[in-house]
Amino acid sequence: MTTANIYLVRHGQDLDNAAGILNGHRDMPLTETGVSQAEELARKIEESGIRFDKVYSSPLCRAFQTAQIITTRLEMEESEKMELLIERNFGCMSGKPAREIESLCSPKILKTAGITYFLTPEGAETFPKLIVRAEKLLGIIRKKHPEGSLLLVTHGDFGKMLYAAFYRVGWEEVLSSFHFGNSEMMLLKENCPLNKRKVISIRQYNL
Repeated sequence: MTTANIYLVRHGQDLDNAAGILNGHRDMPLTETGVSQAEELARKIEESGIRFDKVYSSPLCRAFQTAQIITTRLEMEESEKMELLIERNFGCMSGKPAREIESLCSPKILKTAGITYFLTPEGAETFPKLIVRAEKLLGIIRKKHPEGSLLLVTHGDFGKMLYAAFYRVGWEEVLSSFHFGNSEMMLLKENCPLNKRKVISIRQYNL
């Protein structure tokens, strides 16, 4: 089955990111740094010559703001909010300091080089459930957009599970393999070499 090229963007830094707070469905706006990240990403997209036929965004403020900055720079119509792009529900960990993940959630955690992921706290979506949601979203996208290029503005955990679902890679491997930083852009494309999937990085702002 053919499908459009799908570009994934994680939102810029928001107030919770800056404070080291686990956000999930908390709806905090971008910081000044986050706005600068999104503006830099938009400039790099424009300079790269990449163009999108449609932009979809998570309904959360930090993602929609990021999408607005990009569509304004590219002189496109405003992004369409898509509920399936929302971040993972963090359950009882929402609003907790990220530094407390290990003490509150051990032994049901996954430690990587830069991030410690909680797996099954009360009320949280599990990564297997996120993959099911990602597969549902990809099915909708493939049906509506059999060709062209799309931009999906989403979040860290769900963006990684979209990657896992698209490339049929296990969630543990994806969580451990790479960081999806604020205002980074990845490409989901059939038969795309691994080293070509991270399209634009804003390295100085990774969080």
